[in-house]
Amino acid sequence: MNPPLRIVIVGGVAGGASAATRARRINEHAQIILLEKDEHISFANCGLPYYVGGEIADRAKLLVATPELLERRYRIDVRTRQEAVAIDRAARTLRVVDHQTGEAYDQPYDKLILSPGASPIVPRIEGVDAPNVMTLRNIADVDRIKAAATDPRPGRAAVIGAGYIGLEMVEQFVGLGIDVTLVELQDQVLPLMDAEMAQPLRDALESHGVEVRLGDGIAAVTTENGRARAVRLNSGAVIDADLVILGIGVRPNSGLAAAAGIAVDDAGAIVTDAHQRTSDPDIYAVGDAAQYRYGPTGTSMRVPLAGPANRAGRLAGEHAAAGRSAPMPPVYGTAIVRVFEQTAAMTGLTLKQARRLGAPPAAVTVIANHHVGYYPGARPITLKLVYDPASGAVLGAQAVGEQGVDKRIDVIATLMAMKGTVRDLAGVDLCYAPPFGAAKDPVHMAAFAACNDLDGGARFLQPDDDLSGYQVVDVRTPGEVRKTPLAEADHAAAVPLDALRDRLDELDPDRPTVVSCASGLRSYVGARILMQHGFKDVYGLSGGATLRARALEHQPEATRTSALNKD
Repeated sequence: MNPPLRIVIVGGVAGGASAATRARRINEHAQIILLEKDEHISFANCGLPYYVGGEIADRAKLLVATPELLERRYRIDVRTRQEAVAIDRAARTLRVVDHQTGEAYDQPYDKLILSPGASPIVPRIEGVDAPNVMTLRNIADVDRIKAAATDPRPGRAAVIGAGYIGLEMVEQFVGLGIDVTLVELQDQVLPLMDAEMAQPLRDALESHGVEVRLGDGIAAVTTENGRARAVRLNSGAVIDADLVILGIGVRPNSGLAAAAGIAVDDAGAIVTDAHQRTSDPDIYAVGDAAQYRYGPTGTSMRVPLAGPANRAGRLAGEHAAAGRSAPMPPVYGTAIVRVFEQTAAMTGLTLKQARRLGAPPAAVTVIANHHVGYYPGARPITLKLVYDPASGAVLGAQAVGEQGVDKRIDVIATLMAMKGTVRDLAGVDLCYAPPFGAAKDPVHMAAFAACNDLDGGARFLQPDDDLSGYQVVDVRTPGEVRKTPLAEADHAAAVPLDALRDRLDELDPDRPTVVSCASGLRSYVGARILMQHGFKDVYGLSGGATLRARALEHQPEATRTSALNKD
């Protein structure tokens, strides 16, 4: 008889553990070995911040699968505290160091699945080695942070980096009664999103007493008796801190693969094919160190999120065990974060990302309630849709609000996976009852606006565009205009929508004209009126005065775009 297939998996958590269990379900007779250099093989890393703050009270709930469970239920040989340090591809062996005994041994494999993950970026600066300067990656890290945040409770914490982890840690620290300063090198929180979409998160942070410092980075950590006492920023500012959390980002742990001659891209991601095979067909890579095909562009890149890691691990485990599997579907970077009462989510390309790719994208933004306004509890959602102006293909979406954000982004992410267009999105059949939505959902409203753009019924300017060369018509009521003037548009003519037809002689039909309201709905009606009365070059201001205020609140004037010169 032939010896059983030997599958060795390096690394657990999302990708490795999923690969191991899927491989067993596909091949009952394979020998499956899971090596994990840390103590825990499968834990809820996305839940770690919520354990720090006490929203997840039971630490055991973070442990998704224990070695004992995998050994008992799946007959997987689980070896914790054992680290693969080298791959001999010719001999098909791994050099493994057992950190419990200090001994090393060679482990043969037939198929090898790499799930080494990624490590937090720690800058090489003075004082960064102090014990109260921490990163969050695993259970050991969260244990240290929770102890430092509660026993005794620090008076002040500095969180460096306003990405997902940084924002979640800030929220949890505030809940514990800790004063927090959030520092971000970019000029906005959550830099992955477009600026005006992330602005409500900054507002929420500041309303909860968080000091937000943008456009500044960490230069050094000031220590006293070996412990961090302050953070010095690039600007020279000094932030007192009894606890420092570094959430700057992560870099892939691809050194093991690269040292073995396996192809790695310029960003350090392990190059893979449609079945997650590396340049060595007997070696697979999944998780935060591996490439995936990015749906909006079709190119391969690293997308360090738990969902893709789980799905890739499952498929790689099946392919390793059976020699076949479905290909890994494209990944769209769909992600979500809660910041106090606000939720922000995104999928696919933002407008700024799409612009960097070269071809001019289009975008519309709508503000609409998450369910009908007449039913109690309606909360506004700001939804931005990015699309190809030629084909109408949906390229991405972002949403921010207090309720219902996840539903809208999940719908759009699903449609993108089906290669849908804004016309398809306008026709999706969504459930409706007053407590849950509206007959015209925010998803529909964004799609309708995009279809109007494609059909020539309306064209849009972005909320941060320079309006100085336009005839600007503000169709809000006089009270609205007095309360919130249109930002950086002092030359705007205030003409309420219901009076617009009677005051057309006050406007020049030959000038490029942009119509604005509070959120974009009335401006569309106003633009249609002007277009049908002979105005030649008419635009609506996407998102209206509300989005313009967000977009320009902290934006340097030198960075403004002149919409007249875009073409």
